[in-house]
Amino acid sequence: MRYSLLGGGKRLRPIVALAAAEAAGGSARAVLPFACALEMIHTYSLVHDDLPAMDDDDVRRGRPTCHKVYGEGLAILVGDALLTEAFGLLSSARGVPPARTLAAVTEVARAAGAGGMVGGQALDLAAEGMRASLATLRAIHARKTGALFRVAARAGGLVAGAPPAVLRRLTDYGEHLGLAFQIADDILDAAAGPAADGRTDLALRKATYPAVLGAASARS
Repeated sequence: MRYSLLGGGKRLRPIVALAAAEAAGGSARAVLPFACALEMIHTYSLVHDDLPAMDDDDVRRGRPTCHKVYGEGLAILVGDALLTEAFGLLSSARGVPPARTLAAVTEVARAAGAGGMVGGQALDLAAEGMRASLATLRAIHARKTGALFRVAARAGGLVAGAPPAVLRRLTDYGEHLGLAFQIADDILDAAAGPAADGRTDLALRKATYPAVLGAASARS
């Protein structure tokens, strides 16, 4: 768990949650458990995505992926443990009204589950090797990537007690940030060229913005 969770990364989702809480007039400290839980959920998804049954990646954040170091079985357990511990952390948050905590936990569960990140990964797997439409691509990334960015912004606002109008703005911000992040990530992957094993998203016919729109249109 430490190898994957503490192995670098941008920590964007926790940063969004902390910033959203402060933007809504709340305390960043109060949202720390939620911010940490989001990073744990994100890391679990990366550990599982890297497995041979999913994206079959050998390198993550400049290091061998979890399953390359510890084996596939333990990598599955690492992901399971990170997800479970994340919700344990959420449920033990202190200094936040219970109703706000419950609302945030419920939204995190939805964002991480079949209607969010997991559902997006399922759509991504189903689209592999096919010519994806722009609508399909948006549906994949709205769930696979956008759901956690969206809930990061909303969780920060919910914990801070943001009124509905502010929550709507935070929701829009999270959704647009998630989309922008995914497009930028797709462009960077395409520009980086093949991995050490010669594989690229294009060669694997992955559903990416450069593959569907072309690199120039994706940038614009």
